[in-house]
Amino acid sequence: RSINHQTVTISFSVKWNFVGKGEKQLSLEIGDAVQSYRRFLFVLIHLPHTFSLQGVFPASYVHLKEVVIENREGDEVVMSSEMPLVKEVTTTLREWGSIWKQLFVNKQMRVKQVQRLMWELMEWRSQLLSGTLPNDEFKELKQKVTSKIDYGNKILELDQVVRDENGNILDPERASVISLFRAHEEATAKINERIKEEQVSKEMRRQSRIQSSPTHSLYVFVRNFVCRIGEDSELFMSLYDPIKQTIISENYLVRWGSKGFPKEIDMLNNLKVVFTDLGNKDLCRDKIYLICQIVRVGRMDLKETNNKKCTQGLRRPFGVAVMDISDLIKGKIECDEEKQFFIPFFPYLTLFLYPQLPPGLWVTMKALVGDIVQIRKEYPHLVDRSTVVARKLGFPEIIMPGDVRNDIYLTLQGGDFDKYNKTTQKNVEVIMWVCDEEGKVIQNSICLGAGDKAVSEYRSVIYYQVKQPRWMETIKVAVPLEEMHRIHLRFMFRHRSSQESKDKSEKNFAMAFVRLMKDDGTVLQDGLHDLVVFKGDSKRMEDVNCYLSLPSTRHHHGDLHKVATLSRSSSSVSGSGGLSVSSRDSFSISTLVCSTKLTQNVGLLGLLKWRTRPELLRENLEKLKIIDGEEVVKFLQDTLDALFNIMMEHSQTDDYDILVFDALIYIIGLIADRKFQHFNTVLEAYIKQHFSATLAYKKLMSVLKRYLDVSSRGEQCEPILRTLKALEYIFKFIVRSRMLYSQLYEGKEQAEFEDSLRRLFESINSLMRTDYTTTLLLRVMKRVHSAHHTFYFLFLFFTYTFIFNRLWFCIFTECRDVLLPMMLRELSGALISMADGPHDERRNSLELLNNILEVLSRDNVGETFQHIQDIVVSLLRIINQTVITMGREHALISRVVACMTAILSQMDDRHYNTYIETFAGTSDLVDFLMESFLLFKDLIGKHVYPSDWMAMIMVQNRVFLRAINTYADTMNQKFLNNDDFEVQLWNNYFHLAVAFITQESLQLQHFSPDMVSLALFHYVCVCVCVCVCVCVCLGSHKICFIPGMVGPILEMTLIPEEELRRATIPIFFDMITCEYAHSGNFQKFENEIILKLDHEVEVLEYTTFTVQHFVSLVKGLLIRLLDYRTVMSDDSRNNRMSCTVNLLNFYKDINREGMYIRYLYKLRDLHLEGENYTEAAYTLLLHSRLLKTCNPQFESHGSQTQRQLKETLYDTIIDYFDKGKMWEEAITLCKELAEQYENEIFDYELLSKRLEKQAKFYENIMKILRPKPDYFAVGYYGQGYPPFLRNKVFIHRGKEYERREDFQNQLMSQFPSAVRLNITTMPGDDIKNSPLQYIQCFTVQPVLEIPPRLKNKPVPDQIINFYKSNYVQRFHYSRPVRKGPVDPNNEFVSMWIERTTFTTVYKLPGILRWFETTLSPLENAIETMESTNEKILTMINQYQADWTLPINPLSMLLNGIVDPAVMGGFAKYEKAFFTEEYNQQHPEDRDKLLRLKDLIAWQIPLLGGGISLHGKRVMDDLRPFHERMEECFKQLKKKVEKEYGVRELPDLDERKSTRPRSMLRSIRQSIISISSLQGSECGTPTKLHADRYHTHICVDIFIYTVTL
Repeated sequence: RSINHQTVTISFSVKWNFVGKGEKQLSLEIGDAVQSYRRFLFVLIHLPHTFSLQGVFPASYVHLKEVVIENREGDEVVMSSEMPLVKEVTTTLREWGSIWKQLFVNKQMRVKQVQRLMWELMEWRSQLLSGTLPNDEFKELKQKVTSKIDYGNKILELDQVVRDENGNILDPERASVISLFRAHEEATAKINERIKEEQVSKEMRRQSRIQSSPTHSLYVFVRNFVCRIGEDSELFMSLYDPIKQTIISENYLVRWGSKGFPKEIDMLNNLKVVFTDLGNKDLCRDKIYLICQIVRVGRMDLKETNNKKCTQGLRRPFGVAVMDISDLIKGKIECDEEKQFFIPFFPYLTLFLYPQLPPGLWVTMKALVGDIVQIRKEYPHLVDRSTVVARKLGFPEIIMPGDVRNDIYLTLQGGDFDKYNKTTQKNVEVIMWVCDEEGKVIQNSICLGAGDKAVSEYRSVIYYQVKQPRWMETIKVAVPLEEMHRIHLRFMFRHRSSQESKDKSEKNFAMAFVRLMKDDGTVLQDGLHDLVVFKGDSKRMEDVNCYLSLPSTRHHHGDLHKVATLSRSSSSVSGSGGLSVSSRDSFSISTLVCSTKLTQNVGLLGLLKWRTRPELLRENLEKLKIIDGEEVVKFLQDTLDALFNIMMEHSQTDDYDILVFDALIYIIGLIADRKFQHFNTVLEAYIKQHFSATLAYKKLMSVLKRYLDVSSRGEQCEPILRTLKALEYIFKFIVRSRMLYSQLYEGKEQAEFEDSLRRLFESINSLMRTDYTTTLLLRVMKRVHSAHHTFYFLFLFFTYTFIFNRLWFCIFTECRDVLLPMMLRELSGALISMADGPHDERRNSLELLNNILEVLSRDNVGETFQHIQDIVVSLLRIINQTVITMGREHALISRVVACMTAILSQMDDRHYNTYIETFAGTSDLVDFLMESFLLFKDLIGKHVYPSDWMAMIMVQNRVFLRAINTYADTMNQKFLNNDDFEVQLWNNYFHLAVAFITQESLQLQHFSPDMVSLALFHYVCVCVCVCVCVCVCLGSHKICFIPGMVGPILEMTLIPEEELRRATIPIFFDMITCEYAHSGNFQKFENEIILKLDHEVEVLEYTTFTVQHFVSLVKGLLIRLLDYRTVMSDDSRNNRMSCTVNLLNFYKDINREGMYIRYLYKLRDLHLEGENYTEAAYTLLLHSRLLKTCNPQFESHGSQTQRQLKETLYDTIIDYFDKGKMWEEAITLCKELAEQYENEIFDYELLSKRLEKQAKFYENIMKILRPKPDYFAVGYYGQGYPPFLRNKVFIHRGKEYERREDFQNQLMSQFPSAVRLNITTMPGDDIKNSPLQYIQCFTVQPVLEIPPRLKNKPVPDQIINFYKSNYVQRFHYSRPVRKGPVDPNNEFVSMWIERTTFTTVYKLPGILRWFETTLSPLENAIETMESTNEKILTMINQYQADWTLPINPLSMLLNGIVDPAVMGGFAKYEKAFFTEEYNQQHPEDRDKLLRLKDLIAWQIPLLGGGISLHGKRVMDDLRPFHERMEECFKQLKKKVEKEYGVRELPDLDERKSTRPRSMLRSIRQSIISISSLQGSECGTPTKLHADRYHTHICVDIFIYTVTL
């Protein structure tokens, strides 16, 4: 895609890992995004926290991606064409992937957790990319993805991502401060809740979720029913409370065939049911059973064998299966959906069952949280559309609008039937129909159980010859609501015979009935009903005209005459149509009505059906307040509909307005009760989805205004308290009503509505200003003034209207003109007492202010300038002072700061200018500006928000930056002149600017690439302001800020950002020139910068007298300081020790004794952490050497003299040496102390104790075994190491019994990404220049240096063994090499030994367990000359042995040495070392200088032999070149032989084997390198130049000859 005329952009994704080894090659990892510009230049976006890299790579390693070009402020930006959520997931996976690798390397505990999160995100990303998800599933998946990302970012301590309600990332540049703050709060709350769930046990999480949900369900999957019956059967499954002996749920009916399968074969393996609508009260039951009642359908007795003569189709009890599921349904145990439970079967009679398998039921169960809609979404693999739903016998705890239910549950309790003329008791069967007034049977109105089809007739179970059968069968009657008043239930009782012939002749011997609705229109009461049993002719019992006019229950509350009639025994009832009451028979049922349309309360029914009796409307509205709350909330939608219908149909009169309003606030108050708090969502849903009264807003506003006016006049107004409580929902009803009216009538009566709303707000203001103090009004004012609930709810109205009602925007300005002054007055008082008032009141006040600011920040709310100005004038300074007085740990501090930030963000230049002009005098303005600067600095230095609220912190920075710049303009205008100059104000401004730049949240290393540019923008803005002010604006006042501003500006330079450091150079230069012009020097600046450097990075001071020396010292100091700061938080103690030693050596060199001692003790503490007692002793010994044994007071240590301090130090050091088994050193110190005690202070008591300890040390030397520590050479190669390690070799002193493998493993753990080198030779430049890390480790042998006092004396092994591994500075490493032909009979003939000698900077042990190897410049020259001579000799041998070799290498080698124009010879050594100045400065190098001269002299005969050989081999065309080389060599030979003497070699034409061995030894002479630096007694030099820190590897070649 062409971006401009020259550039083409292509985007790729990496599909293979690629390791770039070349100079321009780019390393890639799978998933990286790559863009190519033009043809060969590539830019890699690798990780969010790194900058882009450039390079080339193979094209086959990447995959082409689609991109889009976005124009952002004139710049074209390449963006991926993937959906934003997929891009977010991709970016998140890259970032997490990098962190996961580090966690894996460091063996952190979260590796598995992060890996699991990444796998889930990758799976969901694939689903998003598939593009096949429907909208509802996509929204659900989006919610899961964003929640998982936010959770992962939190546990990985990354920045929090804030989102809107749709899950999209909020743009901080576009979102208001308050909305951004709230989004952070909500996101933090959700994530913390998730983390809290992760921290608690799985069982506790399950319990918490169960307790937080109002609705629960139980999933049951019937796997198998094992029982040998031989006939069809019916399985009725339900939940049962054994304590109360009641059924909890509907029955789930499974019809089981006689062959052991479901009757409907399609239901095999699909018998699933969900028992739903269970509430928390149900879970609080002591016991809950899952019961399964088995009813067989067939013969009367299974023992009957003649099936043809037996009556069939009889329902007979067979048995029951019961299981206690209390723990399961309460969530105390969790069941997997695959785990099967066996519920044993208890038969009604002893039967022959399966002999192999125990009878019972196999089921799978799982407790689910939520209603049926929710669990279908969350558990689609369990609950689908085919799953049967068995509802609770009763209402759920929350009845949502639209959840219409009209079920009547009837339970056959039992009966008592006389046998009359029969010899045995009857086999009674109850048959029930649902009939209308005409006796017609309502078809399919009876349901035996969930999962079964509705039937028209119900037949009960038959108990064989039982006088008082107890059926306890529950069925459901479902009839249309409009038919309910005509419906009754008819029960027929019939004796059933086991013989079919007799059974056919049996007639119904009795009947009973019951109406479902009473005469007053209410439904049948819940509970037990004792029905009247009638006897008579069978046909008459089926005739409704014969029984429908009779009472149906024995406790009928109707006509007294009817009740008296029923008391007569078995006599005909008048008007009964030939039916008589059977007093010897009884029958009882119980009913339960679950209906959202049918009520059992007469008063509520009268209100719901007010149109039928309008004369009773007033009475019914008043009765509403005394109706049980449970009944009201059950019919909440119908009740609200009735109230608003009354309003709508009486819109022309106000007769019922107050009654309806009072009824409405009663219902709202009822829902506010904790008992019914779950119905808040129901009321919200009703307002949004079902409310339709378009004129209700007029009535509601009228009555509300009336109440407010009455209360403001001090008159009695009893409903005002309830009205204020319900004010939120009253306004929501007003808003919704007006919206509906505007939509219906296209915005008519807008002016009238605006006027009404304005008058209403004026009434609220009047109430707030009232001076009346009646008892009731005092209660009202207490509620309003203290808690601010009214304000809070009022502003919810503003929020609601601005979100949902775009038609009202034009009137808000005037409404705010009325309300805002009153609100600001009240808020001003509340903010002043913010730190002391009750928490809820303070929180509500802040929430109100947040809501005001949130609305005013929107674009479509009309003119807001004056309103924002009023807020600024009234509250800005109060909020500033509130933030200052509140503690940083205050619970509401973040909200107050958010309010302050929101006010500043909404101020434009006019607001700032106007507000500045409101200050009466200069002093008041200065106080405000200083107050603001101090507040900003405090908030920047210690954020009130969590560290991961990066978006909020950056918005705060942006707002503060604008305010700082605006205030700076004010200062330039008002406080820059000589008369008005305010030094302290400007000083506070500069300190604030520096604090802004150096704040932790603006450090670039913490930012993603997208945020780097924003941070740099902040840097540049502040830097420009500071530079302009310091360098330009202040003029002659600049001297006032020297040296005070040196430290803050210096702090800016320590930020690792090149552009920022460059920006501070003009400031420093200006300070130096300013002080120099003022004082003739810059001593103050110099002293301050030295002092502050150490303070800022916890290091050193120094002095200097010249600018050049000063700059060089600062440069060296900063290098060491930055190294030290890099490793301060490093886990490697060794790295911290190395940097500490570098610093203390630097301090020693520049004679900063105080800082030197400070870092000695830091080093001592590090050694003690690692139990390095010997090294800790040597460290303290350096401090002791600075002390004298005379008596002057030592200022740094109070009253202690230097002698006393040194004695104390020696005691500590001796103790450390004793622990480190370095008794020789301890004895030396003991002798020094003994000398003091004996000859200086004459304390013989201390002397005796010291000598006793000294004797003990001598004894330890001889008797205690001291293991020899091994020494290891460690090389750190590659550019990946910090400078103090890079490409250097160190000798490490191992611990006792430490093996090389253990030491090496510990070393690799410090550098987990390093590559281990398996060679012991010096690696090549490719490894040294590589960006990677390489480690080389091998064992070396210390070179014994016997002390002079022990030489040539018979010394015990215990003493000499100590020196074999201590006080050593040289170390050998030897390895065999093969040269020449190999003799199979004697390998020693061709065996050479290559020995490498390492010389350390200091002796070991010392103040570190390791020291760097070193080589002086002179030693380097000697080694180079040896190497050159060896190379010449080797090449001569090669050309003598093989005449076919090309001549060019030999030509180049010889010409590079002899031709002075090439500058490859030894002339540079002569200028550097062979001077009088060098001899005077380095008298100890005399032997080495002689050695170098000898090597130069020996080079001449070697060059002569080479040139002679070259002349024999050179071609004619190169003859001129050879002749010139011979001419140069003659001049060189003449000069060298004159100055260094003549050396001669034998004839080089002789065979190599005939050369004298002495000649070879003289050529390949061993060089033993001795460091030019003589260490102190404890291994620390008095001074060490930085140029001498080089690796020294000396090679000794020994030729072992074997005499044959």
